[in-house]
Amino acid sequence: MKELRLMKGNEAVAEAAIRAGADGYFGYPITPQSEVLEYLMTEKPYEKTGMVVLQAESEIAAINMVYGGASCGKKVMTSSSSPGISLKQEGLSYIAGAELPCLVVNVVRGGPGLGTIQPSQSDYFQATKGGGHGDYRLIVLAPASVQEMADFAKLGFELAFKYRNPVMILSDGAIGQMMEKVELEEQKPRWTDEEIVEISPWATTGKTPDRERNIITSLDLDSHRHEKHNEKLQAKYKKIQENEVRYEKIHCDDAEYIFVAYGTSARICQKSIELGRKKGIKIGLFRPITLFPYPSNALRELSQGLKGILSVEMNAGQMIEDIKLSVGTTFNVEHFGRMGGVIPTPNEVLEALEQKIIGG
Repeated sequence: MKELRLMKGNEAVAEAAIRAGADGYFGYPITPQSEVLEYLMTEKPYEKTGMVVLQAESEIAAINMVYGGASCGKKVMTSSSSPGISLKQEGLSYIAGAELPCLVVNVVRGGPGLGTIQPSQSDYFQATKGGGHGDYRLIVLAPASVQEMADFAKLGFELAFKYRNPVMILSDGAIGQMMEKVELEEQKPRWTDEEIVEISPWATTGKTPDRERNIITSLDLDSHRHEKHNEKLQAKYKKIQENEVRYEKIHCDDAEYIFVAYGTSARICQKSIELGRKKGIKIGLFRPITLFPYPSNALRELSQGLKGILSVEMNAGQMIEDIKLSVGTTFNVEHFGRMGGVIPTPNEVLEALEQKIIGG
């Protein structure tokens, strides 16, 4: 039976991970995502489901613990905020190279550097373009509510194991800290060792009389063989792009202009639409839910009847590059954003549309 609770976004993703049958969480505290770790420590899921929760000595240690757990076919996850995610990049590249499933939560704060603890969206490039070394991609989910923080924990694990690839939930400090009503799924049992062997025959579950041991690594000193592995990875990413695109359209049927925004910015844009339509401006919202794969075809199709697009982001202009790649560089696309942890107001967003797109 599903359960309703009033929860923070950070708490919701933690509880949803427990209920999704997670085997382990390895993390390190950093504002504004510390409640993920704190909630898991308080709930003591080991006593309920056997899930391990461990505060590592550093972010680097945490991601390598995830690497080890994922190698065994376990549902494992970590969470952090922007500087901590930067420290995890080498490990994420190793995990992607070894084709291992895991869930990573980034509750983004303002940067660069140590920056601020306020919400931001300035990690878009890092998340969607492969923030570590090598030609790899993460599947990136962008929640715009506490409910989606919970929903994407389950979905993230499903996609991670479907494609043997790391999945990132790219949240921000506002969604991580805000409280909303959330509907939680029923508790799923953790996989047994027998189920893991069946579900993940690649996992390092040990050598048995029936089969040889599996060896997990991202190292291959033969260039030609490693190129073949890279080609396999690129084919997988193409398959993800073909099958896993998710987005939402709001008031787009009669729109002449649209905002393109995700996460907290998308929530703000919904109020901007209300204000704009009261003034007679036909505005809609296109909200990418998967940032990789980016919903380029859907946005391109939608743009055919539009006069202009405003990319609304809490950064200096990062997603706008994917928008321009989608609709063409000659289309009327502009960016509006606030930086350093400043959250734009709906009036500011509407004024930017009027000045940069309509008046421009």
